[in-house]
Amino acid sequence: MAKFVYKLQGILNIREKLEEQEKIAYGNARIRLSEEEDKLEALFLRRRELVEEKRVQMSSVIKARDLNLTENAIRATDLSIEDQKKAVKKAEKALEAARIRLENAMKERKIYEKLRENAYNEFLEELEHEEQMEINELVSYRHGRAGK
Repeated sequence: MAKFVYKLQGILNIREKLEEQEKIAYGNARIRLSEEEDKLEALFLRRRELVEEKRVQMSSVIKARDLNLTENAIRATDLSIEDQKKAVKKAEKALEAARIRLENAMKERKIYEKLRENAYNEFLEELEHEEQMEINELVSYRHGRAGK
């Protein structure tokens, strides 16, 4: 029996490897986004703590210097929050780009898998046709011999 050989198997293998790499890149981008979001949440928490500290300081007798330090810390935290928001946006864009690359890699792989499936079906049809031809020849041969 003939063996099926897919001419584009090497390309299919490469497409599968590229898809795996894109899956890894997408996972890494997702992790990076989560880390950036966690940092942002930590900054928001720090800001809430500082605002609460300032509120407590204002309700008690404190030095103006301590209050000023707390206000400066709040402002610095606000700046860090803005920077972190930018980092989150950048990570979201990277994640979206990774998602698009992954989708494209998956489409490419599926195309080559479909081509392989079509080639295999064609191979099976050809094999069946050859077997039918052999059967017909055998029947013709037997019929020819029986007629003698």
